[in-house]
Amino acid sequence: MGIILKEISKSYDGRAVLKNLNLEINQGEFHVLLGPSGGGKTTTLSVMAGLTEQDSGSVSISGRDVSNLSPGERKIGFVFQDHALFPHLTVFDNVAYGLRVRRIKGHEMTRKVEYYMSKVSIAKEKDKFPHQLSGGQKQRTALARALVIEPEILLMDEPMSSLDAMTKETVRDELKSIQQEIGVITVYVTHDQNEAILLGDRVSVLNNGRVEQIESPSELFHHPKTKFVARFVGIKNILKVSLIGINNHEATVQINNDGMEHPIRIRVKKYPIFEKGKEINLCIHPEKIMLKREDEASDSNLNRIRGKIVKRTNNGNGFMAIVDIGGTTLHAAILGDFKVHENIWVCFAPDAAHPLCGKKCREPEQQRKCLNRM
Repeated sequence: MGIILKEISKSYDGRAVLKNLNLEINQGEFHVLLGPSGGGKTTTLSVMAGLTEQDSGSVSISGRDVSNLSPGERKIGFVFQDHALFPHLTVFDNVAYGLRVRRIKGHEMTRKVEYYMSKVSIAKEKDKFPHQLSGGQKQRTALARALVIEPEILLMDEPMSSLDAMTKETVRDELKSIQQEIGVITVYVTHDQNEAILLGDRVSVLNNGRVEQIESPSELFHHPKTKFVARFVGIKNILKVSLIGINNHEATVQINNDGMEHPIRIRVKKYPIFEKGKEINLCIHPEKIMLKREDEASDSNLNRIRGKIVKRTNNGNGFMAIVDIGGTTLHAAILGDFKVHENIWVCFAPDAAHPLCGKKCREPEQQRKCLNRM
C-alpha cells in the first residue's frame, strides 16, 4: 500500500489551487509530479507532508488515514528546493538533526549518519559547513538528512533546479539508484520533462489543480491523452481533423486547423473514437515526420503533403524544421541539408498520428483497441 489522495481541494485567498484531486502512488514507486508553475505540484506535495492542510479530502499513507496528523507523525522525509540546511551546523550535524529530534543518540546515531553520508557520497565533507559546499554537495547533504530517519515516504520539491547540467546528471543517477536499492516511496516534483522521463516509474501531469494524465514516462510521451499533455511533453504537431471515411484498418480524415488555405486529406489508423461529423485532435511527434524533396521517389504507404520550410533551428540534439503546409505548420526533426524556403514533401506513416482522446487507458497495452488494428 502506498499513498492515496482522495478528493483533495485547497484554496488560497479564494483561488482554488487543488480541485478535487485524486492520486494513488504505489508502494516502492518513484512517482513524478510534472507540470507548469502554478499547476498545483508543490501544494500537492505539501498536503502529503502535512505542511499544508487541505480544505477537504483525505490523505492515506500505507493504509492509515494521516489527514489530521502532523508532519512528524507521518514518517516522511522532505528535500526542499533550497536545501534548507542549517548554516551553523556541519554536514554531520545537519544529517543527524532528525535523529536528535527523535532522541536517537550515541553509537546508533553515528552509525546511521555515517551510513547515509556514505550512501550519497558526502562522507568526506562531514566536518564542513554549508557555505563550504558546492551545490551538488548541499543537495547530497539534504538527501542524506531526509533518508537517515528512514522514512516511509521521501518527498522532493524540484531539488535539482539550482544545479548545473553535469552535476544534475550525476545526482539524478545516484538518486534513482539509491531509491531502487532502498525501495522507499518517492514523490518528486519538477517542471522538467526530461527529469520526469529519466526518473519516474510513473508520471502524473498536473494542470490547473487536477491530474490530467498518469502514465509510465514512455506511455506519456508517446500517447498523450489531451492537448495540454501533448504540448507539455513537447509535441507541437496537433491536427484538428474530421472523419471522411473508413477502409479496412485505416481511416481518411480531413485536416481542419484554423487558417487552412485548402482542405488536406490524410490516412491514419482506424481508432475506436472516430465518428462521422465529430472533430478530434491528432498529434504527431516531430521524429515521425520525414521531409523529402519534390524529385524523390514517393512511397505509397506514406502520407504526402506539399509544404515549404519557413524556419530551421538547432535544438541541441539535432535540427528541427517548421514547415508551412498551407495555413498551418508542422514541426519535423530533420536529417539532411534542407534550406529555409525550400519546397518539400512532408511525409509520415498512417500510424504516426495518435488521437488525443482525453481518456485514461485502463487495459494492458497489448489489449488496447486503439493501439491494435481492428
